[in-house]
Amino acid sequence: MINEILHEAHDRMQKTIDSLQTDLMSIRTGRASPALVDRLSVDYYGVATPLLQVAAISVPEAQSIIIRPYSPSDITAIEKAIATSNLGLTPNNDGKQIRLNIPALTEERRRDLSKQVARRAEEARVAVRNIRRDAINNLRSFEKDGDISEDDMHRGQAQVQEQTDEHIKQVDSIAKEKESEIMTL
Repeated sequence: MINEILHEAHDRMQKTIDSLQTDLMSIRTGRASPALVDRLSVDYYGVATPLLQVAAISVPEAQSIIIRPYSPSDITAIEKAIATSNLGLTPNNDGKQIRLNIPALTEERRRDLSKQVARRAEEARVAVRNIRRDAINNLRSFEKDGDISEDDMHRGQAQVQEQTDEHIKQVDSIAKEKESEIMTL
């Protein structure tokens, strides 16, 4: 029973870490990355479709992204999706492909993005702590029902706390890495 609780808590904490990493990929750092536009949804014949399904994305230079639609008729829908997104990028269309030029970030914008990273990291830490709370509550209820001994409950709590500390360290290192990436010119 204890192992099941520990395994479930570990899986949920790891999903939180994965979600944070995916979330932080979409934050602009001044360098071009396909992850900036991966999550965009394009109105493809009335259906919201991920950009990756309607176009190829490449990064030929550090400051630009090229999007090549599989069908040239989709260029306007892709342009519209980019323009309505909160990326702050202007699409340039040459009839066959769309070029996104990534401007250098200002110091003020870098600070704002760092604050966003810090806020998202704190949300991940809170999620990890909530998972810890749930696991400990499960252990206590098993101990109360007589399914496990008090010593087993304390051992389980210590193991849950170790997992929590490990995952919070991962969150901190991911956030620190992303902040340094943003602040690098």
